[in-house]
Amino acid sequence: MSRVVILDYGSGNLRSAHRALERVGADVEVTADPEAVAHADGLVVPGVGAFAACMAGLHAVNGPRMIGRRLAGGRPVLGICVGMQVLFELGVEHGVTTEGMSEWPGTVERLQADVLPHMGWNTVDAPSETAMFAGVEDAYFYFVHSYGVLDWTLPTSDHMAAPLVTWTDYGTPFVSAVENGPLWATQFHPEKSGDAGAQVLRNWLGSLV
Repeated sequence: MSRVVILDYGSGNLRSAHRALERVGADVEVTADPEAVAHADGLVVPGVGAFAACMAGLHAVNGPRMIGRRLAGGRPVLGICVGMQVLFELGVEHGVTTEGMSEWPGTVERLQADVLPHMGWNTVDAPSETAMFAGVEDAYFYFVHSYGVLDWTLPTSDHMAAPLVTWTDYGTPFVSAVENGPLWATQFHPEKSGDAGAQVLRNWLGSLV
């Protein structure tokens, strides 16, 4: 049984993520203890609300350092919703620009849609090589957000495999998931996405080493 830590930094959505991961077979702990974070098989970074508030909460528990150390060692991390957004360089909300963790270049900005938030079920356009969506490539997933990454700008490299980027359309395309070695992230909520979301979590657990 894989040991998974959900990083507790004051963000919501911990209980539903905990239940969903237990249902797919993980041994789950909710904590910000550095030793537990370092030694878990997988780390989940949840997030709801404002980008700036989530970054403040992460800094308060030394989250960026713990996440960065795991990734430097090739240790799996899964970001969910704003827990995905904070992995990018910048977040711009209500005229306020906040620095993210810069694991990927890009800016989280307001979606270009007539009705916000984007709340409800939507499909994803995943790359053919995806491991995250294996078995659920054509499924619907549950979204609740008004901000996202509209432009993927990571340059190609001869030395590293390019991340697999999944897109969803709501007014305009936005990044709805990324698979980048040990770092996976989803803009949607797998823990609220029924059987399809459960399969995504199983796929992530299957990637843990």
